[in-house]
Amino acid sequence: MRPSPKQWADEALELRIQSLEAAIEKWAVERDLWFDCSCKSHLAHNGAEPGSPPIATVLCLGGDLYGVLSGEDAEGHEPSFSDMIEGLGFEYENNDGSTIHVYPTDPELAAALEDYFHWHWVCGLITDDTADVYHELYEQFSANPERLQRLEWRDFEILLYRLFQNQGFQAVLGPGRGDEGVDLRIIQQSPLGDMMTFVQAKRYSTHRPVKLPEVQALYGTAQLDHADKALFVTTSNYAPAPRRWAARTDGFMELAGAEEVVKWCAGARAGVIADRASLVARDRVEQLILAAAQGAPGLIVHDSGGWNITDNWFALILKETKHAALLMGVPAAVPDHDGYGQIGRHIPKLDPSTFLRFQSENVWRAKRTSEDGRVRYWDGRHLWHAWNGQPCHFNLMD
Repeated sequence: MRPSPKQWADEALELRIQSLEAAIEKWAVERDLWFDCSCKSHLAHNGAEPGSPPIATVLCLGGDLYGVLSGEDAEGHEPSFSDMIEGLGFEYENNDGSTIHVYPTDPELAAALEDYFHWHWVCGLITDDTADVYHELYEQFSANPERLQRLEWRDFEILLYRLFQNQGFQAVLGPGRGDEGVDLRIIQQSPLGDMMTFVQAKRYSTHRPVKLPEVQALYGTAQLDHADKALFVTTSNYAPAPRRWAARTDGFMELAGAEEVVKWCAGARAGVIADRASLVARDRVEQLILAAAQGAPGLIVHDSGGWNITDNWFALILKETKHAALLMGVPAAVPDHDGYGQIGRHIPKLDPSTFLRFQSENVWRAKRTSEDGRVRYWDGRHLWHAWNGQPCHFNLMD
């Protein structure tokens, strides 16, 4: 059975990580090895979805410490480093020569850190259009309602915006500042006429209830601008006076607390399929493969690299929004080579057999960014760019 992460408070985990990183730096400084080195979270270093087991910290190597932990340990420092890490309840492995991954050895701590890092990664998903790809956005808050209080106020507004969209409403997100007390406008379309609801969001701690003047201010704004309803939403709760007052408005004024937000998150989570392959219809994938085979631009992405070799990878964009994408791996075909298959050119293999790769394990998510008109997709291992349609050189001779 997986240990429960609830046994660790976030603050205690943060202190544990800080102590680990401080001990690593102290050990290296005492031996004059701390040059061009640093410790970072995996999210800060990599930007990718956290995995299991969790990486407590990433040690970025430079100077002499690089040699000590990369097999060039003439003075025999490594055993002392390993003992120090082990004594703190961790173990390490050399990730790629320039970075060290440090893992917890205690199962309870590992479970807590995995949950903690997942939470921080989820917070990075609170943008205007990732929630249809990342079901974890809603799952996190439905399972951990106390973390609503840890959101930044603007992130709470955006979360509500996505929740109302998930419920089928047309939602308009306010600017965040200077919104005259209306954070969201919800439009419910009907043959009898559209209904406009003004929403005010307050990210308050649990011990700070919403008081009557705040509720009355939203009511007044909604009445003045001829809205059909007003909805006040908070991560906290309400004092008795605003509840009594709202009950006298004949349904015009509604109050929602943390319990309601958790219920909305649970409902939204059920509407976003965790199986990534199920997010795209099978006939749609067939159409995409055919279009890519016929040369339609912007459907195939490419990355190249390797350790002392040059290899190529291809993927098909199944679905994308402004900030996220679903990718499906596409095998490489070899149109020509040196006769031994060691040097040649790759192109994506786009034929009827490609559709067989449309399975859950071959469909993954990537963060989408755009800069100066160039779109990139980062999945934690590959930085994908649009394929230019030309065969790509490969050299597998080490």
